[in-house]
Amino acid sequence: MGMDVQNEAVTINIPGSKSLSHRYLIGAGLAAGDSKLCHVQDSSDITVTKTLLTQLGVKISQVPDEDALIVSGLNGKVVGGSGTPLECNVGESGTSCRLLTAVFAAGQGLFRVFGSGRMHDRPVKDLCNALTKLGAGICYTEKSGCPPFLLQTSGFDPDLVKGELSVGMDASSQYFSGLLLASPMCSKPLVLELGGHKAVSWPYVGLTLQCLNDFGIEFMVETRASIDQPWQKLAPGMWRDVALATPGCLRITVSPGTYKPGNFQIEGDWSGASYFLAAGAMGKKPVKVCGLKEDSLQGDRIFLDILCKMGANVTVEGDAITVYPSDLHGVDLDMGGCPDLVQTVAVMAGFAHGSTRIHNVAHLRFKETDRIDAPAKELGKLGVIVDTLSDGLLISGQGGHVKPNKKSAFADDPGASLSAHNDHRMAMSLALIDVVKPGFNIRQKLDNPDCVVKSFPDFWKLWAEVTA
Repeated sequence: MGMDVQNEAVTINIPGSKSLSHRYLIGAGLAAGDSKLCHVQDSSDITVTKTLLTQLGVKISQVPDEDALIVSGLNGKVVGGSGTPLECNVGESGTSCRLLTAVFAAGQGLFRVFGSGRMHDRPVKDLCNALTKLGAGICYTEKSGCPPFLLQTSGFDPDLVKGELSVGMDASSQYFSGLLLASPMCSKPLVLELGGHKAVSWPYVGLTLQCLNDFGIEFMVETRASIDQPWQKLAPGMWRDVALATPGCLRITVSPGTYKPGNFQIEGDWSGASYFLAAGAMGKKPVKVCGLKEDSLQGDRIFLDILCKMGANVTVEGDAITVYPSDLHGVDLDMGGCPDLVQTVAVMAGFAHGSTRIHNVAHLRFKETDRIDAPAKELGKLGVIVDTLSDGLLISGQGGHVKPNKKSAFADDPGASLSAHNDHRMAMSLALIDVVKPGFNIRQKLDNPDCVVKSFPDFWKLWAEVTA
């Protein structure tokens, strides 16, 4: 595990958080006045959110010579089409689709929500069911429970649910987050209770609450030990300490209000940082990633803990994390709270010593690709034995060596293509093979390396610094 003192660390400045960029753009778009957002991520997913907000009438402009945007908000007045729907193309951005669908439903008018790629197979049924209970009309035009759909609304009516709505998070936390972002547009308080059977990706709801708090929206969080116990109100700010949430045992009351404009700095993206931090542990030279908050509410901040659990040598200094070449070993991980890290961890585990079990991520089958089968298939081409489980992966590490599977075309032809499965996180996680096998040049072998633009357009440019 020892620290490599021979090599100076490669320094990487990480882009802004995608999750926070979506939320703060929406908050600023709903605000009464102008907000300044610094370090907003520049990616195709974020472009979708900006484009949709612009269609609603939000004005977004780049500050000259600064990494900042000025966003002129709508003062909560979200209006779609009248007679003819406002065409809302969410592309392949699931976050844009789910968060903004709730915002549309809290507004007025007619909207048509559609996308591309796998978007028309990605579920929104639980969210749309919640929206119809609040008064929206939704008509699926192709596959039931998925985009595309028509949405007609005259705003949320909390009286239809007696002021309280149960929302499940079995498939996505974005249903709950979308309703949280939209609820201040109600005429009276709305209580959102966590329903369903389990709460996947709960930390992302924490990011939504952080956004509401920063934009001056009032809310109250209550928890209870079990469904037969009385509700306990959390003291102001204590919602930040909620690491996990149990269905039936958490509810949030959102008060009506207008988002207040302000100046906000988007912190660095822990998801995007994971590939570079992993490279430091798996490669021959240390990697230092700057712009990260160690105490971030981003769920993927837990990657720091995962690295340490796998035996990585890590140092933290201010907003910089440095990871040194290390002998990694297998672990058992519940990754329900950090599903975007699964592919990164899978590749790390493939070249660690011993076995790694990743579980509680069954919902990954409904992402940009099937994120359980895809890494298993690609790692298999490199000789890694991977068993797919109902809710995750079991990976038998091979101790830092690429040993192509003799049964795969990859073994006979080193130039054979690996597949990114049109998934940005798949492409970036497979890039780690470059540091295990110097000179491999994964970008040339991937069938679609440019899919990284979805969340990290400059990835390959920065990756070249790691592999130089």
